[in-house]
Amino acid sequence: METWRRNLYILMVSQFLVMGAMSMIIPFLPLYLKEMGVTDPDQTQLWSGLIFGINFLSAFAVAPVWGSLADKIGRKIMVLRSGFGMAVVIGLMGLATSPLQLLILRLVNGTVSGFIPASISLTATNTPKERAGYALGMLQSGAVAGSIMGPFFGGIMAEWIGFRAIFFITSFLIVLATFVVLFAVKEDVQPDKHAERAGFFKEGSFILHYRPLPVLFMVGFLLQFAMLGPMPQMSLFVSELGAPGGYVAFFAGLVTAVTGMANMLASPWLGRFGDRHGSEKVLFYAMLGAAIFFIPHAMVTSVWQLLVLRFLLGLSVGGLLPSLNALIRVHAPEGKESTAYGYSTSAVFLGNMLGPIICGYLSGWIGIRGLFLTTAILLVTGAWWLRHGLRAAQEEKAHGMVQHKVSSAQ
Repeated sequence: METWRRNLYILMVSQFLVMGAMSMIIPFLPLYLKEMGVTDPDQTQLWSGLIFGINFLSAFAVAPVWGSLADKIGRKIMVLRSGFGMAVVIGLMGLATSPLQLLILRLVNGTVSGFIPASISLTATNTPKERAGYALGMLQSGAVAGSIMGPFFGGIMAEWIGFRAIFFITSFLIVLATFVVLFAVKEDVQPDKHAERAGFFKEGSFILHYRPLPVLFMVGFLLQFAMLGPMPQMSLFVSELGAPGGYVAFFAGLVTAVTGMANMLASPWLGRFGDRHGSEKVLFYAMLGAAIFFIPHAMVTSVWQLLVLRFLLGLSVGGLLPSLNALIRVHAPEGKESTAYGYSTSAVFLGNMLGPIICGYLSGWIGIRGLFLTTAILLVTGAWWLRHGLRAAQEEKAHGMVQHKVSSAQ
């Protein structure tokens, strides 16, 4: 088997384990706080929001640093650093005795995290460019599958063995995935460690002024802002529609799961389609498709209608992040791919963090049905920005090449 393909399958399974382990924790976070003695509902909600969001905040701040370092010393070592670091921190979460301790550990976890972005960078740089879309789509499938199964098994185990034990199991699974990468993944394309490197801030300035990368970073932010914004309100919407049999929690979980299942199925196919016909086309039409499927969300009258629309939405969502990552691989400067992925990850984390906060505030004014329409508008705006921004960047690049040839001839 070719090395890049073997690496892909190993990293895909590793991402499944890591995302499954990480997502086992999220569903019972408020219950874990109650076990610590936080019984006031308002305090529980406040601490839950802070503890959940602080991870994204610290990850947003340090992602470019880890990306830049990966271009200097290697991408595989960044996967290992993140895996072992998260395993230690999450294990310590199982020993926390107060919300403040848990908050600090989540802050540290965001700082050392980056298993998924580092895996994407390692795969993108060690896979032939003509197969990058397919490879990144497969990685997406592994991560999504883990995020679907994690809450399910986490809920079951919380009933059997208690909340604290799940942190130790999560830590063990991440260690297992990291050891698999350590012994089984081979990094063929490694950075030139003897090449002269600019400082971190100078490299960052270069990446942020290297069109069309800022266009892609903004698209990544809009994607995550739009897709995650309505998610915290979904269980309330299911309750408003009237869950069959009164099983609100079950159908709220099912609404999320069907989107993930469709995403998982569509990602490899759309990635392969992007390799043949262009990832830009896949990303553009996937954003428009997602916008179109969000519009009837505002008009549904039953949970069954919502489930159908969420599945169709997931088919479009499967083409978003893999195509975006493939485009970053294409447009990133030689030797600075991981730095570019670091800034892209920051933009995505910023969308993850601000989307639910701002949309939660807006929902008080326009309701969740209004949020769905707002999301559709944001996705259309992102699609327009992608098409217009990439075209402008390419024209500017072509114009610069012409000027360079003219000056060389003179």
